[in-house]
Amino acid sequence: MLKRFSISLDELLLAKFDDFIRLRAYSNRSEAIRDLIRKALVKEAWEADREVVGVITLVYDHHRALLQEKITDLQHELHHHIISSMHVHMDHDNCLEVIVVRGKAQQIQSLAERLCALRGVKDGNLSMSSTGGHLH
Repeated sequence: MLKRFSISLDELLLAKFDDFIRLRAYSNRSEAIRDLIRKALVKEAWEADREVVGVITLVYDHHRALLQEKITDLQHELHHHIISSMHVHMDHDNCLEVIVVRGKAQQIQSLAERLCALRGVKDGNLSMSSTGGHLH
């Protein structure tokens, strides 16, 4: 059930918020505010080390000796956190690995850091979300 509430903002802040809404193609202020609240709650879940979900993306040189094996070995070592993975051949030399993960925030962060730190990984990123019901 939706509840209404009002909010007071400085005129300049409201103008900047309206620009934010237009740039991101929100249909209205309410949807933008809901999204900002959800993002804050996800951040809180990660900081509180709650159960979370995330996506780790890696771009790496597939010619780097034993790198693919190290990535796979880490995923097997922490298999209970891995939901799914996808391997994409970007070009002759580069691969993209997309790994969907779930677990306690600190464990997922540690897994992402270990993967991103492997020699030969050119770019790595962890995008996080939460499994919590507080996002609805």
